[in-house]
Amino acid sequence: MSTPTLRVAVVGAGPAGIYASDILSKTDLDVSIDLFERLPAPFGLVRYGVAPDHPRIKQIIVALHKVLERGDIRLLANVDYGTDLKLDDLRQFYDAVIFSTGSIRDAALPIPGIDLEGSFGAADFVSWYDGHPDVPRTWPLEHRTVAVIGAGNVALDVARILAKHADDLLPTEVPGNVYDILKTNPISDVHVFARRGPAQVKFSPLELRELGHVPDVDVIVYPEDFEFDEGSMAAIHSSNQTKQVVKTLTDWTLKEPEELTASRRIHLHFLHKPVEVLGEDGKVVALRTERTALNGDGNVTGTGVLHDWPVEAVYRAVGYFGSPLVDIPFDDVAGVIPNREGRVVDVDGQPLAGVYATGWIKRGPVGLIGHTKSDASETIRHLSEDVEAGGEAFYTAAERDPAAVTEFLAARGVDVIEWSGWQLLDAYERSLGEPHGRERVKVVPREEMVDISLGRTAKG
Repeated sequence: MSTPTLRVAVVGAGPAGIYASDILSKTDLDVSIDLFERLPAPFGLVRYGVAPDHPRIKQIIVALHKVLERGDIRLLANVDYGTDLKLDDLRQFYDAVIFSTGSIRDAALPIPGIDLEGSFGAADFVSWYDGHPDVPRTWPLEHRTVAVIGAGNVALDVARILAKHADDLLPTEVPGNVYDILKTNPISDVHVFARRGPAQVKFSPLELRELGHVPDVDVIVYPEDFEFDEGSMAAIHSSNQTKQVVKTLTDWTLKEPEELTASRRIHLHFLHKPVEVLGEDGKVVALRTERTALNGDGNVTGTGVLHDWPVEAVYRAVGYFGSPLVDIPFDDVAGVIPNREGRVVDVDGQPLAGVYATGWIKRGPVGLIGHTKSDASETIRHLSEDVEAGGEAFYTAAERDPAAVTEFLAARGVDVIEWSGWQLLDAYERSLGEPHGRERVKVVPREEMVDISLGRTAKG
């Protein structure tokens, strides 16, 4: 007796979920894959986490688009796991479930004053300027001097978008409401703070170099922040990326004061550890940092020397953090689903039968987008091994007709958006951009995205 077609649900249609679906579809398994997405549009952080002036990175969507347009992986978007269906519901229709929900919250920064008015999480700001449908459409860009805490690419993105003139974003897919608010931005200075030295930052060389080419924005560094210990030198000699980053930063120290003529400035500060956000009347008025010193292995210790930087707002870009999922174990410290190489485990460390994880919700928000491919390969390898070991017993779904799950969701009043619906929204956004020579203009309101995707709104 032959086994039935394996039914697998993948929850989260960002790069991790799409890569996992693609890899699973190319195994020897006879498999049917449904890819669930909470938002009305697929592609996750590539659509809603990459700055609009980074079209090169956004081109990853082209590769992801090709996977989904094949038709062998069914997209079911605008379906919220935990609300529209839960694990027990999925078990009715699928033999296995892979969670690839990513990390979209800001990691905490537990220093006094971090909750003052004027203190923001970078993830929220990124979601706003990328037109995420679930965040407010406004943002209080009313500050002339701002601090950004962090030493990675997100910190650079936040600093660049804050400092960039709105008109320089017009060729991108920046949403109209974002452009209108950026146009009124009174910013003059953005201060970026890293607690370690120039050889320890996590900037990518290309992104750092791009910072130096933003029109009418000067990048300013401070020679006294350039300290290199044995750990720093080892990092420079062992990593070409680190070497490029340090060279770019060092070159900026050679700029003469008369060369700095831009109306806006981004200041990069190293060896400054944020210790407190200072406030008056409940609002941010300064950031207090402690000077640090490298201790020989690339790490730092505090010197006790404090400095107060007058700023009107603080953005923390200290990492992303996962969100717990209904009925699924969660590690509140690491912000991930506890797992062993992709096999989800319960509180006792025992595998949860037929439940897997991949991407940032599996390993934490580290690595570039491309790293999720090898991550997904590991998870799919273990799923395949479990299917083989379990034999017919692995096939547990009672409802095996692919139509059953869409009927179930329709009965709950869920407006499910399939690939054809995304194609309608994609074409609509492109049509908005075409008269202006832009690739697209994003539609932001969720209701409008859903209506367009379901053919309920005609252009114009």
